Amino acid sequence: MRSPNLAKPGSGRRWRSLPIAMIVLALGLPLLLTTWIGGSDAWQRVGQFPLGILLLMLTLAALCWNLNAARLRLMLGGRAGALGQRGALGIELASKFALCATPGGSGGAATLLVLLAQRGLPPSKGSAVFLIDQGCDMLFFLSMLGGLVLWSLIGDVHWPHQVLVQSALAGLVIVATLVCLLIYHLPRLLRAQRFRLTWLSRYRRRRLARGFLGFRQALKVTLALPRTTLLAMMALTTAHWLMRYSLLYLAVLGVGGNIDWVWTFLTQMLAMAASQLSFLPGGAGAAEVGVGSLLLPLMAAEQAAAAVLIWRLVSYHLYLAAGAPFFLSYGFRLFRRNASIDGYLPETKKEHP
Repeated sequence: MRSPNLAKPGSGRRWRSLPIAMIVLALGLPLLLTTWIGGSDAWQRVGQFPLGILLLMLTLAALCWNLNAARLRLMLGGRAGALGQRGALGIELASKFALCATPGGSGGAATLLVLLAQRGLPPSKGSAVFLIDQGCDMLFFLSMLGGLVLWSLIGDVHWPHQVLVQSALAGLVIVATLVCLLIYHLPRLLRAQRFRLTWLSRYRRRRLARGFLGFRQALKVTLALPRTTLLAMMALTTAHWLMRYSLLYLAVLGVGGNIDWVWTFLTQMLAMAASQLSFLPGGAGAAEVGVGSLLLPLMAAEQAAAAVLIWRLVSYHLYLAAGAPFFLSYGFRLFRRNASIDGYLPETKKEHP
């Protein structure tokens, strides 16, 4: 007797269309928020935005892509084959598209690991490269936050939400410390009885342990790169984030605002951290509201709404537009490769019965 099919007709189609609907909502939400916060005056500010500043913002965004591509080449150190700047840029843009198109950026790391695996780098070693990438970013932000908070305590500055900035610094320090301790004590934790994950089978536990240990070893290999290479990676990280987080400052200048660059830097950092709680791709909604709420005490509502819209167009929508062709191209190549392998096996069986 056949079991009844409990799935409703068309349910799979609805689930497949959900990611598309979420991306469409993420693309349209900044437009709705601009109208709600700033009204028609905000759109007038957008229409009068200086072309020179807009071109400068686009140039900075393109430079950021190339800086990240150069950093990826340094982190790999030839372990993924001969990778030129053009190939690294394609991987960077495809990964950033997946990051911007998925809630919480969950697709970015997975896409990077798949693309590196296509070049012969196992996922355990690819995850180590990803962790080094995140570690460089965390080290930069910890250094910047520490310096800025120290400045706010010693210098004569008056920023809104200083307690929030200091709390964010404490949270980042705690997270970074826990991650470092976990990686350092990983072999001991895997041998401990309480961390053996008894609900998994022995085969899966061993496979998971091998993956973790391989990841740790690959991380050690990456950190064993020459000191000049590590310093170059950190220099590229610093240049990237200083340029990336100058986009909001330029958008504020373009709409006639007058805010310190330091406050726009802190605004983006705190708002983008809060955007991880959004269920929409790219943190849509939370990013705009977070940045806008931190700008409103220092500028008019229509100016803040216009600045946030221009900033999101360059820092989010542009990444989607530039990365989509590379993501689709890599996905099509992977599909063709899998299809050719699946089609080859039956022919082999026919020729050699």
